[in-house]
Amino acid sequence: MKEALGRYFDYLRSVRNASPNTLRSYQTDLEEFIQYLAPPGTTPLALREIDHRTIREFLGHLHARGLQKSSIARKLASIRSFFKYCVRDGRLENSPARLVSTPKLPKRVPRVLSADQMGGFLDGMSAAGEDALAGRRARPGAREDESRLLVKRDLAMLELLYASGLRVSELTGLNVVDMDRKEMMLRVLGKGNKERVVPFGGKAEHAIAAYWEVRAGILQSANGRTEPQAVFLNCLGQRLTARSVNRILKKYARLVNVNLNLHPHSLRHAFATHLLADGADLRAIQELLGHSSLSTTQKYTHATIRQLMEVYDKAHPRA
Repeated sequence: MKEALGRYFDYLRSVRNASPNTLRSYQTDLEEFIQYLAPPGTTPLALREIDHRTIREFLGHLHARGLQKSSIARKLASIRSFFKYCVRDGRLENSPARLVSTPKLPKRVPRVLSADQMGGFLDGMSAAGEDALAGRRARPGAREDESRLLVKRDLAMLELLYASGLRVSELTGLNVVDMDRKEMMLRVLGKGNKERVVPFGGKAEHAIAAYWEVRAGILQSANGRTEPQAVFLNCLGQRLTARSVNRILKKYARLVNVNLNLHPHSLRHAFATHLLADGADLRAIQELLGHSSLSTTQKYTHATIRQLMEVYDKAHPRA
């Protein structure tokens, strides 16, 4: 079993070009499955001893632990992918996971800020950051650090997320050579190492120009190993992580008093929904987002319809 898993992860890296996040998720899910099959002190099961009933029992175990259906479905997808590889590699004749149904998931329409709300949030970031810094300096013993400058970085980062509909991993993976600021275009490496080119607008370019001086200062003053090829840097001159972007966004959502649980994907949702609401073609949005399937992009039509209904209910006298 362990040898098969090792070959499977090699296959994901070398053939499927899976991202580090995908590899980490698959590894976590499959290790949990193996631990369930063979707790400490017991003999591990051979591949051919695992059948569809075993997998169903594992899913029941996850349900009893209180996991959401979406989490259970993701773990089942990891198991299916592994057994599908084992069939392809000649280790099994059939996949035991083919007989296990995916839990029925509720259809969730992504909640997004309206275009006016998103504009107000981004416009309010600088003022909110300054207010927070003023409060910090007013406390006894507080010292002013590079936080004032990093407000410019944060604004450039979130403006670009909304302007181009990037995934957070695509944003943090951006290198300087990937940016054509004159033409306002980005070369983005998406899921499965698929490359695409996306535009960004004047607001984002203005914010990036303000950040560029800050970025140069960070690289000049940083001690130790820096990553000058990365676009977005932390105060040590190293590439910003996805976790840091999420933390930064939540900080500004709190400071600007946005009444939604914002995360980086919220800006991607807003990008697609606002383009669609203003008449953009669905297939063009699919290309901009880097979706391999149009059905993934179509969920934004439901968000747009919901927003239209909310406007109707508020505005129509007979609603």
